[in-house]
Amino acid sequence: MIDRVSRRHARPDLLGTSSTQQTFSGQLSFLRRPYTQDIRGADLVVSGLPFDLATTFRPGARFGPQAIRAASVQLAEIADFAFPLNSNPFEILAVADYGDVSFVSGYPDQAVEVIETHAQKLLEEDVTMLTFGGDHFVTYPLLRAHAKKYGPLSLIHFDAHVDTWPDDGKRLDHGSMFLRALREGLIDPKRSVQIGIRSFSEDDYGFTVMSSPWVAENGVRATVLEIQKVIGRNKAYLTFDIDCLDPAYAPGTGTPVAGGMTSLQALTILRGLGNIDIIGMDVVEVAPAYDHSEITAIAAATLAHDFICLKAWQKQQRKD
Repeated sequence: MIDRVSRRHARPDLLGTSSTQQTFSGQLSFLRRPYTQDIRGADLVVSGLPFDLATTFRPGARFGPQAIRAASVQLAEIADFAFPLNSNPFEILAVADYGDVSFVSGYPDQAVEVIETHAQKLLEEDVTMLTFGGDHFVTYPLLRAHAKKYGPLSLIHFDAHVDTWPDDGKRLDHGSMFLRALREGLIDPKRSVQIGIRSFSEDDYGFTVMSSPWVAENGVRATVLEIQKVIGRNKAYLTFDIDCLDPAYAPGTGTPVAGGMTSLQALTILRGLGNIDIIGMDVVEVAPAYDHSEITAIAAATLAHDFICLKAWQKQQRKD
């Protein structure tokens, strides 16, 4: 399989902000970062996985990467004073947009191999991956690639659903991949957390579960402290299913569930994870056909933007 981007350019510098395009027009890379597959010297690489054949309700998350990029342009315009960093993350962190992975229509069973190969290629360059789904099943091959590089990982899992339903190890299902990842030794459940959950499961499989009502009752500070306690110094992978947010804040998703977290709660928790070694992140299940005024895509783009700010802050702290 071949990774493709819609345009190829002579590579500009990955540091700094040079785009002069207007907010409402121009090339829709994420945060106006250079579109390139030449990622030498990059700290963080954005890529899209437009795959939604593992959904069990409403499809459409294949259009998620495009929607998130389009919603990010306003955030790019104010990069010099990015909130909450209050400085330009791209003066610290070299960031490229690699484009989207190409899937051959009619062969969904190839998806795991295609995604894992793509991730391994990027991780060989020692970059942090920031990936846009696609449905949540795409996290499974991403975990396979990251675990090959880093060993068993802690999982920081934001979601309305636990995604640990049993399966036969073969099916494409966005509701069972984390039990499969656990059984394959990709993640350590005792050092992993699930946040925003509001679905029933007979077994927590060792995960620390902070339901949406728990977050509402105990607050974001307690949530951050619990995450820090569970993860410790372990390397962690962060996956954010946008249906973690209440449908009032994220209607554009395939399996919305009422009673979820607010976008402010989620962003505040993410911004509090600066002392955790997060080696990769994905944002999944954005389905723009069900969105209104781009509020779901804006929430997803802001979460991804704030992750970049978090990684820039961590890099700056290491220098200081």
